[in-house]
Formats: sequence, structure tokens, C-alpha cells
Amino acid sequence: MNRAKFVMAIYALAAVLAMCSIGYSVAISSVLGIIAGIVATCVIFMTAFKMKRKLREQGLL
Repeated sequence: MNRAKFVMAIYALAAVLAMCSIGYSVAISSVLGIIAGIVATCVIFMTAFKMKRKLREQGLL
């Protein structure tokens, strides 16, 4: 497993955890937690797609 795939696996794990935090926040009825989870998920996806484009341009993916 090369470095690029390891980095993308970390981003995937972070995205799954951010989505789980949304579900946990719904379970405990925390509106602030729900909003924070949605924002975290969006930020993680945006940075992951930017990183994927960068790695693809470098020929690592």
C-alpha cells in the first residue's frame, strides 16, 4: 500500500467518523452537534477531493 492510498484511507475513515457523529448527535438531540457534524463532513470531503486531485496530477493514484 503506497503513501497515497494510505492518505486516502485516513480521509475515508475521518469521513465515516464525521457521519457517525451526526447520528450520535441526533440520538442525544444536540442541534449544535448535528450542525458541527455536517460541517465537519463537508470539510473532510472537500479536502479529500482536493488531495485526490493533487495526488492524481502527481501520478501517485
